Amino acid sequence: MAKLDLPGLCVERNRSGTPSWRVRVEGDARRKITLPVNPDHPEFMELYRAARAGIKAMPQGNPEDRVMRSSLDWLRVKYLDHLQAMVDAVEASDKTHKQRKGLLMRMCDMVTEEGDRFGDFEMEMPTHFITRARNQMAKTPGAAANMVKAIRAMYKWSFETGITQTNPAINISPPRPKGKGAIPWTVDDLYQFRDRHPPGTMAYLAVTLFMFTSCRISDAYRLGRKNEFEYKGRTWIGWQPVKKGSTFVDIPILPPLMKALRSQTVVGETYLLTEYGQPFASPEGLRNRMRKWCDEAGLPHLSSHGIRKGSGTMMIEMGCSVHDVMSVQGHSDSKTSDIYTKSFNRRQHAENAMDKLAGLDW
Repeated sequence: MAKLDLPGLCVERNRSGTPSWRVRVEGDARRKITLPVNPDHPEFMELYRAARAGIKAMPQGNPEDRVMRSSLDWLRVKYLDHLQAMVDAVEASDKTHKQRKGLLMRMCDMVTEEGDRFGDFEMEMPTHFITRARNQMAKTPGAAANMVKAIRAMYKWSFETGITQTNPAINISPPRPKGKGAIPWTVDDLYQFRDRHPPGTMAYLAVTLFMFTSCRISDAYRLGRKNEFEYKGRTWIGWQPVKKGSTFVDIPILPPLMKALRSQTVVGETYLLTEYGQPFASPEGLRNRMRKWCDEAGLPHLSSHGIRKGSGTMMIEMGCSVHDVMSVQGHSDSKTSDIYTKSFNRRQHAENAMDKLAGLDW
């Protein structure tokens, strides 16, 4: 038998030397599942994959006849396999797969007040059970909303493919967000950040890039000179945002951004580099670094996405149209950009109203 080199798989022997094959559950290294068969069994790999997903399965010959088929755990594994196939076919993003995998595993590991694990329930569970899972995440409404979205997608796929005969998640609504998202940066915030991170620093370049491109952090970490091109005697930058539904963005590089880009002494594949002179490996890496830079500048309440929101508001205040904002920020629907217009118009109306009250003879 050839040596196996599978993630999480280990062999333990008892005093008589008899091997026992055990698998660490992915995402929970403290939990191990003992496989009921040896590697030479025809169903070994399938049982191994189930164990990695946290499911203890028994060999049954025909997979379609297994009891595990009816569990929520089984449905999760099948859906994530489908989603991985879509990622391989470049029809879905790896980020979506990773996010939904984590959220669905979290839901399956939830425990009811009666001590029952959600993953052990029948996959065609009553709708109110899914509502109970959502309510367990009430303190993090953003994550709860994403979990509801993942559950909806899973059941939509299972219903359309005939795996389930009902869709218990179709009427589940996400929790209402407590706030309005990221706080927009003001001009004073930008100056305060610059005072702590002056020109020439990577932090200054990062904020300048966000400010003069309105890009998302999922795009910022991968932008570089490869995205530049010449048009009508000016240097432009263009990219396809990774966010689903976004339109291609191409905008001229304004002098402040060009100066910041060209003043860097270390030139890499991307504009933004780590302290070791390497591109950030992921948006999360850059997001963590931005968090540190904001904290150092005394702006712990702000984030990179707030720069994008602040930029949209400033463009409207400076006379740009909704379609101008759409082109810069990659919005395919004017409703998204209208948010900035409505906020500005409310301030204008409020100012007009107060000016009229100022003339009241009281």
